[in-house]
Amino acid sequence: MLRIYRVNPINPEEEVIREASEYLRGGGLVAFPTETVYGLGADTFNPEACLRVFRAKGRPPDNPLIIHVASPEELNRVARDVPEFVWDVVRRAWPGPLTLILPKSSDVPREATGGRDTVAVRSPAHPVALSLIKYSGVPIAAPSANKSGRPSPTLAEHVIEDYEGDDVDMVILDAGPTFFGVESTIVDVTRNPPVLLRPGPFTLEELRVLFNTEIKVPEFARGLGEADAALAPGMKYRHYAPRTKLVVVECGDYAGLLKLIRDVVEDEARGGLKVALLLTRETREALSDLVTGVPVIEMGLRSNPYTIASRLFDSLRSLDRLNVDLGIAEGIEERGIGLAIMNRLRKASGFSIIKC
Repeated sequence: MLRIYRVNPINPEEEVIREASEYLRGGGLVAFPTETVYGLGADTFNPEACLRVFRAKGRPPDNPLIIHVASPEELNRVARDVPEFVWDVVRRAWPGPLTLILPKSSDVPREATGGRDTVAVRSPAHPVALSLIKYSGVPIAAPSANKSGRPSPTLAEHVIEDYEGDDVDMVILDAGPTFFGVESTIVDVTRNPPVLLRPGPFTLEELRVLFNTEIKVPEFARGLGEADAALAPGMKYRHYAPRTKLVVVECGDYAGLLKLIRDVVEDEARGGLKVALLLTRETREALSDLVTGVPVIEMGLRSNPYTIASRLFDSLRSLDRLNVDLGIAEGIEERGIGLAIMNRLRKASGFSIIKC
């Protein structure tokens, strides 16, 4: 049964948060907003509750959860042997969309870490999430609240869409849309230099300044193939995918991109496929003659990639409502948050990429 509570995103009602925290401490699941996406949370120190998260999502058991703490001071509750430079980073970056991989403390059950001796941990910058953690009195283990493999939820409606009709009990705290719209940046600080495992709102450029060192970026972090092991969420398995087949069109120059999109649409149309386009506003306007009669999902502004990030998963979910054979998504530059956007789009397409 889904129990849905509307909550003020800035000043969450104490009575609602208290009830949700009691439910979580009792072993229940709570879907709650963060500044990135909605998470599906359980008591980190309750192994059975953590397993309920995996069962509800249909999540592979070796895909670790992210542990959410209320403040940097709580890091020692879930991690050990924290280097001094990490303390400096979290004091400047938390609360915020930065997840760090560290050796786990003995108090964290292996059920929460996918059987690993490391833990993924962050402090979310959202009043509802922070209040829930504080009232619960325990760190909250929470992946994104979607069914495994589906686009992550940026609205409570997305959570309801995935679980309505399932035999799953959970409380859903509906605080409206999340801010960034893509999941947190994940950095493995057990390695030297640190390794970017998943790009997110904390951009690569910002990480280099924050850590005052080079950050290694493996190909899988760009969304070009999967990692051999799920060291952190979003690495090994197919993620973010709509049910409709999706391809991503990429080109180094904008004129070439417009021509390639036009060519792909015309080729698929000749093959008898019904297509829909996921385009930025600028590209939609530039291809105004092409899009007549073709469904278009406007992803945001090419000139402001943060608008694309905030709408990305809703755009992918909207594709499934159009009853088409194929979605064709516009690629953008891998700069700033564009790296996170392309990571998600490439994974959502199952690495089906057309380049000029």
